[in-house]
Amino acid sequence: MQNHSHKAYKLLIISIASPLLLGVYEENTLIKTISSEKKTSEALLPLIIECLDEYPIGSIIYTRGPGAYMAIKLTYIMLKTIEIIRDIPCFGCSAFSVNEGEPIKAIGNLYFIKEKETIITKKYEQPVETHFRLPHSIHDLTIDEESIPEYNLPAV
Repeated sequence: MQNHSHKAYKLLIISIASPLLLGVYEENTLIKTISSEKKTSEALLPLIIECLDEYPIGSIIYTRGPGAYMAIKLTYIMLKTIEIIRDIPCFGCSAFSVNEGEPIKAIGNLYFIKEKETIITKKYEQPVETHFRLPHSIHDLTIDEESIPEYNLPAV
C-alpha cells in the first residue's frame, strides 16, 4: 500500500454499462480513473481490490440503477461483502446523475428516462447512444439514502 495521507478517499463505480468505470476521489476531486471493457463479473472485483490496496478508501458509491440488471446485482453483492468484511460503507447514486440525464438502455428498444422524479420506459426506434462519465468532482453528486439496487425492470 502506498503512503498516502490519512484522509479517507472515496471510490465511485459505474458498472451499469460498458466501459466499466471506477474513479478514486480525494476531497471529492477525481484523482484516478480506471476503465475496463471486460464484463463486470470478470473485472470489477480485481479493480476494487487494486483501489483498496493503493488508497485508504473510506466509502464506496455505485450507480444503483437504472441500468444493466445483472451488473447492478453483482456490484451490490460485491460492495455489501466489502462493507461487512472491511467496514467500508457503501452508498448508491442514480445512473442519471452520471450521464447528464440521457436515456439508459433497458431491453430491446426500450430505454429508461427520468421525467421529473419518476423513472419510466420509453420506446425509441433508433438506438440511443448514452455516455456515462466520472464527474471531475463529486461534491454535488446526490447520494441516495438507499444503497440497495434500483432495478426498475420494464414490463416485457
